[in-house]
Amino acid sequence: MSPLLEIENLRVEFGRTSAVRGISLKVAPGETHCLVGESGCGKSVTSLAVMNLLARGAQRRADRLAFKGEDLLGLPERAMARLRGNAMAMIFQEPMTSLNPAYTIGSQMTEVLRRHKGASQRVATERAADLLARVGITAPGMRLGQFPHQLSGGLRQRVMIAMALMCDPQLLIADEPTTALDVTVQAQILRLLAGLQRDLGLGLLLITHDLGIVARVATRVSVMYAGEIVESAPTAELFANPSHPYTQGLLRCVPVPGKVRRDEPLGSIPGTVPRIGAGFTGCAFRDRCDFADASCAVAVPHQRAGATHDYLCRLAPQSARTAA
Repeated sequence: MSPLLEIENLRVEFGRTSAVRGISLKVAPGETHCLVGESGCGKSVTSLAVMNLLARGAQRRADRLAFKGEDLLGLPERAMARLRGNAMAMIFQEPMTSLNPAYTIGSQMTEVLRRHKGASQRVATERAADLLARVGITAPGMRLGQFPHQLSGGLRQRVMIAMALMCDPQLLIADEPTTALDVTVQAQILRLLAGLQRDLGLGLLLITHDLGIVARVATRVSVMYAGEIVESAPTAELFANPSHPYTQGLLRCVPVPGKVRRDEPLGSIPGTVPRIGAGFTGCAFRDRCDFADASCAVAVPHQRAGATHDYLCRLAPQSARTAA
């Protein structure tokens, strides 16, 4: 099956700072590809680069950046605007700065369908109310007449999700879509997205910090650190056989019922994500890694821990280390 989204060697730079350094990934129809990593790793910049919504002055380059085989790098802005919100949609991380405070929720939601599909105001309003109800908002007709500041953070986040679904997109990029939601509504949203994938073959690129969500919904996981994808594998394989020290550190931070006692401290990764400048070489994780040595300051090899399991480290795969 041909992928919806293809990214090969994507690089994004802000002046002399390299925010994204040669990442590659694919999203197929019906697939949930999760991009995981701590704050500052470049996950949101990657999503904005795909949608061509980077800040002025940012430099975006790639060997290939394509949606359904169509090159996005050379696409004129007018043609890109026809894709955004229509065939490709995005749920932004902060709804208060993404929604226009001067317009009602209804006017912002209906504009999407009217612009891209030519729907009448009545049809667009009915569609907006239906989606608000499906994402768990009560009295959707009344909410359509309200302004963003009249809604709580959780309600605004649900509005953003509903707005992204207005045109039944084929590719949905979700940047922390359930951060402000309680666990009950979070489960409802995840079920809604799973249902849309079944019905529409929706491809989902999900950015999250929550490894619990990853374990439940992801088809494939890419772990990102300092602008690079340091490990990528099918979900079950990644959780069973993490091979990069950073991935192992992330998993140690997750409390496991029955294995972590109440009086035991939770796992942690010391230090912070480094700022990568021009000319940086070697492993960006080496200052925080227990296994680092002098060889980590030079080029880091790409290795395979399985047929579809890749990672970026000099160490042997975790399975081999465990056997040794």
